[in-house]
Amino acid sequence: MANETATLVRLRDTGLTLAHEEEDVRGMTVVDRNGDEIGHVEDLFIDETQRRLRFLEIGSGGFLGIGKEKRLIPVDAITRVDEQVHIDQERSHVAASPGYDPELTPMPEPPTIEEIYGHYGYIPFWGPGYMYPIFPSRRPKR
Repeated sequence: MANETATLVRLRDTGLTLAHEEEDVRGMTVVDRNGDEIGHVEDLFIDETQRRLRFLEIGSGGFLGIGKEKRLIPVDAITRVDEQVHIDQERSHVAASPGYDPELTPMPEPPTIEEIYGHYGYIPFWGPGYMYPIFPSRRPKR
């Protein structure tokens, strides 16, 4: 699949829902591999064609929504979900990632998506050899 054919949309802008409500991480705190807080999951970006989660939209900083910075973190970074979403990156690396301004670009464009994957060191989801990560669930084991 070429990255030009991928259409990413916010989950909230679709009629789609998650298969299991307890897997919804929106509103949860995201922490880095050292346990330092990065921000909160504001929304989820999905690949509209394949209906797979691709990015967490993280908001951090600001006051009452003013001055808040947004970052996109690939789902590949998630290592664990409990009361928080844990990722395999450090806060400073996330802070240095390509910024994302939904006011200027409501949906991330292919060059930005590719730049984000490169920054985090992951194969883009359209790249050869890409394997969709197993999304850690906080669902109770049966």
